Amino acid sequence: MSAPNYVTYTILLSSIAIIVAALAGLRVAVTRADWEEAQRISTLRMATVVLPLWFVVALALSSAEVFRLIDAIPQSWLVGIQFYRVLGLIFLLLNAEGSLPSLFALPAGNGDVMVGLLAPVVAVAYARGVVGRELLVRGWNILGLLDLAVAITTGFLTSPSPLQMFSFDAPNELIDAYPLVLVPVFGVPLAVLLHVASLVKLGRETAHRMLPIGA
Repeated sequence: MSAPNYVTYTILLSSIAIIVAALAGLRVAVTRADWEEAQRISTLRMATVVLPLWFVVALALSSAEVFRLIDAIPQSWLVGIQFYRVLGLIFLLLNAEGSLPSLFALPAGNGDVMVGLLAPVVAVAYARGVVGRELLVRGWNILGLLDLAVAITTGFLTSPSPLQMFSFDAPNELIDAYPLVLVPVFGVPLAVLLHVASLVKLGRETAHRMLPIGA
């Protein structure tokens, strides 16, 4: 089953408009920022390449029906792979060194470590058919998404930008610098995708079991 043509055109045009608006807003923000000219140009050039490229990759993958592979991926894998979230320990270490503000590092670091440690536990419980495993997986996913929401929010509020409201004496400057910037631009989107994929698969499996036999 495929969507009507008008839906396709609406989504494609809207996506392009979002990219244009995001780049225009970034240009205004960078112009107002107290940065050197070379840094402004570098940032704008990078964003101008990355955003459209991200869209093209997503378009290519979706056109190839790659995302429908969710049904073939074991639920335990979608959950267990997020053990990598224990790397949030880095935030705690940097906070202890005074390199990251506590308002960001403590909730983001502790939340990631907790979600990461629970990932293999929940994955094994699901694979072994533990009673209430669907509720366990759903709860873990919600916890993981809440952790990401808190990390993103506190990250913005403590980083140098028009949105900064806290940690002015020791702002969150490392989060947008290499290599830590890989966390928000790669690790976080990947985690969100895995959480959404897990919840979608869980919903489909639950709905399938509720269908009458022979339906």
